[in-house]
Amino acid sequence: MLFRYTSDKNGRPVKAAVIYTETEHCINKADIDPDALRVLKQLKSYGFEAYIVGGAVRDLLLKKEPKDFDLVTDATPARIKKMFRNSCIIGKRFRIVHIFFGRKIFEVTTFRSFAEGTTIGNAFGTIEEDVHRRDFTLNALYYDPAKNHIIDY
Repeated sequence: MLFRYTSDKNGRPVKAAVIYTETEHCINKADIDPDALRVLKQLKSYGFEAYIVGGAVRDLLLKKEPKDFDLVTDATPARIKKMFRNSCIIGKRFRIVHIFFGRKIFEVTTFRSFAEGTTIGNAFGTIEEDVHRRDFTLNALYYDPAKNHIIDY
């Protein structure tokens, strides 16, 4: 088990998240859609953070086949759109990018901030802020297939 730290107001390290390594969880990368992995790899190749999040992580932990794969990153929607010709930006309030592979659609969101409030607002933020915007604790698990880690804030 690993830990992710942040700093408190005095600059002291504070444990922010638990990181479960591949020996501590049951997710098999072979169960992940190869196109979802392709999207994550592309985002990371440009220097962005990128994770699988939400129901797909839950289903993988339960050894079920996910019906879809939602992805999250620190790349802005405009940047994601430039990286993927097979995409479009949707949403009026909060911009989301849909990336198309045939009939499959991968929804990619940018980390959200709570600068404008915890339930409203559309400012982009960090993973630490994004985790607090999620509706259920289980939806706040971030899976990194490149490292085969689950990050739990």
